[in-house]
Amino acid sequence: MAGHLLNDAQMREFIVNGFVTVTTELPVQFHDAIYEKTMSVFDKEGNPGNNLLPRIPEIQQIFDDPNVSGALTSLLGPDYYMQPHRHPHYNPPGSKGQGLHQDGGKRWSHHTRRLLVFYYPQNTPVELGPTGVVPMSHYYSTREGAEVSPEQPIVGEAGTVAFANYDLWHRAMPNSSEKRRYMMKFLYARMSEPEAPTWANKEANWANGTSVGPAEHHAMFRHLWNWHRGVEDNSSDGLSNGVSLSDLVSSLNSTTESTGLQAAYALPRFGEQAVSALVRCLYDKPEMTRRHACYALNAVGSPAVNALCNALKDPCEHVRDNAAEALGDLGNKAESAVPALVEALSDESGRVRVRSAEALGTTSQSNSTAVPGLVKVLADPNDGVRRNAVFALARIGQHAADAVEGLQNVLFDANRYIRGDAVYALYSIGTPEAKAVLLRHLQTTRWCPITSSESTF
Repeated sequence: MAGHLLNDAQMREFIVNGFVTVTTELPVQFHDAIYEKTMSVFDKEGNPGNNLLPRIPEIQQIFDDPNVSGALTSLLGPDYYMQPHRHPHYNPPGSKGQGLHQDGGKRWSHHTRRLLVFYYPQNTPVELGPTGVVPMSHYYSTREGAEVSPEQPIVGEAGTVAFANYDLWHRAMPNSSEKRRYMMKFLYARMSEPEAPTWANKEANWANGTSVGPAEHHAMFRHLWNWHRGVEDNSSDGLSNGVSLSDLVSSLNSTTESTGLQAAYALPRFGEQAVSALVRCLYDKPEMTRRHACYALNAVGSPAVNALCNALKDPCEHVRDNAAEALGDLGNKAESAVPALVEALSDESGRVRVRSAEALGTTSQSNSTAVPGLVKVLADPNDGVRRNAVFALARIGQHAADAVEGLQNVLFDANRYIRGDAVYALYSIGTPEAKAVLLRHLQTTRWCPITSSESTF
């Protein structure tokens, strides 16, 4: 595996641009067969959507390829998870393409916890309508991101696999050829917070004496580099002489998103001194100001936890919502906030409950403290609460043994993604009881990829 991990240059490329590509070691005949089978499925049955993998199970070999699994390990850690959503994208001959868009967007986190993975089963030159991406746009939640740099096509030979930040602005480009273009999109998730580099890391420093990415965002890139390495960013460089705390807080309110981002990642240089001013920003009405304050609070790290726990009890709904979001983004640095987040699972606001359930998946991975509260909200009427609770239990894994019965009860939830994540949560728990529930469920729900209207038995 070590020889197939990403290197430092590739990780820097991903951090700055939001995507990186590799090519599988599988022969061209394999990809030709996938292309032909995909075309046949589309012609006879239409788009298989989330059933893409069981319908064309050979595609799993792409993700078992050492170059692909090495990249996934490098970016998400060794226990990465293929989520239930996947979709084959068809770009027909003569298409005009799509408009630029984000699949994620406004997640209030720059940390790599979700990836879009694109597999191309055919040679994909520009004229075939590849995926166009905007480098560095994953840091932006407004339309400014779509214009932050020139669009770049993901071109390559059959077997090219691209790994893109979930928030990267992208689109299908126009297909001026006479050939069909297919791209298989999968969604992957990080299950464990980073504690050490999981790529072939040799250099501790972000830039290491080289110029990587726009200088004005150096502090932001360095924060992400250190987060992936599992270390705190205690550097004080990047703070211009004479820039005051109040000036930077004011800059968070800029209508230019790039200016707000620069301020967000400069403010942590003031450490704990910046926390009270940043928490006050959560009361501001402009969403972008609050989002930038959350970036800054996360970059401050552990000193922000107590103030955010207090904000979880604020009368204002969006303050509680933002506080839960920020605590979740702090991950294991906010482990002391777990009791407060469990209490917030009973909040009258569905938004706060959704964020609190999600946050418990990143802050409570080392023990079972949050499990009873998460099991209780598996019956919450809000789909988002149930889904985030199931996903949190999957991240808690072996410490969530007491959640087996609750997870069994949602295996037939009305929401397809709750069902899918519940299956993986049982797998992650891994106890004999969990495995027995899982096997019984899979025996009755198994889908046959060769059964069709032409061959029913």
